[in-house]
Amino acid sequence: MRHDINPRLLRAFVAVAEELHFTRAAARLFVAQQALSRDIRHLERVWGRALFERDTRHVALTREGQRLLPVVRHVLTAQEQLGRELEQPPAGESARPLIVDVALHGSTGPRVLAAAREAAPGLEFVSRFHSGLTRAAAEMADGRLDVSFGRVAGLPRAVRAGLEHRLIRYDRLAVHLPPEHRLAALPRVPLAALAGETVYAAAGNEDTTEWTDYARALFAGRGIGLAPPFPKIEGEAEFRRVMRKHGWSVLANVDFADVPEMALRPLTDPVPLSPVSLVWRRGLRHPGVRALADAAQALGTAEGWLERPPDSWLPDADRTLAAEPSHSF
Repeated sequence: MRHDINPRLLRAFVAVAEELHFTRAAARLFVAQQALSRDIRHLERVWGRALFERDTRHVALTREGQRLLPVVRHVLTAQEQLGRELEQPPAGESARPLIVDVALHGSTGPRVLAAAREAAPGLEFVSRFHSGLTRAAAEMADGRLDVSFGRVAGLPRAVRAGLEHRLIRYDRLAVHLPPEHRLAALPRVPLAALAGETVYAAAGNEDTTEWTDYARALFAGRGIGLAPPFPKIEGEAEFRRVMRKHGWSVLANVDFADVPEMALRPLTDPVPLSPVSLVWRRGLRHPGVRALADAAQALGTAEGWLERPPDSWLPDADRTLAAEPSHSF
């Protein structure tokens, strides 16, 4: 039994060894802290040795934990390599369907998917219509989803460690305004004009925390209020009802579908940009991912998706991430 260990337990060991913090390791693995602690105790019991010294204030590897860590990493690397090989179809067979979430970010996801389908008709792409990269990242981690689109810098670092990504577009942002709003008559809205306003940016929706994080950075120091947490809103009619009842404006991108009874106005001075990346599960090797990346590059080149106006604005976290090299296939 010592040699027949569930890989989940090995991943738990490595996560705690790298984080030296059970709460952070649990978040990285998308599990409850109690479950992670239980897995570590089980592993120590099966192996018959303590792997960590821990008390209420600190966690440290024991000498045995330090000795076994590189071996466990080697085992997990070999397992990932096997997984990559198994992602490839057997000789003479087609690749399995690739599951792609295209719900958010206006037209980007649907257009990239449509172009990839046209360029690679022999591949099967299955669409999902969820909402938010935060939710998509959790589904990619447990294998229910392969690819999504969104703002990677808004995810926790531990979550990003399980993903690969490639920047494909900078979305220009806009604001939805009630038709009677004092700014609705303007063709474009300077950010400074929103001072004193309360703007909805999905606070309280746990699927889209990366978007709310962006809004906080954009509004900081500008006197713009973030609408308080509110349960996830589903359906156009309910969305209109809630916005009208509370009198909130809505942060969106310029490609966001028109909402009846609200005016969509681009933001300026500066022009806020929200990065959109193609995001896939780390270690996934599937021809569909390359087809999506190639389609995004072709669309981006033709339409200037990665061009940044001289008066544009990005959060510091996105600037830092944009400077890092893109992931390869």
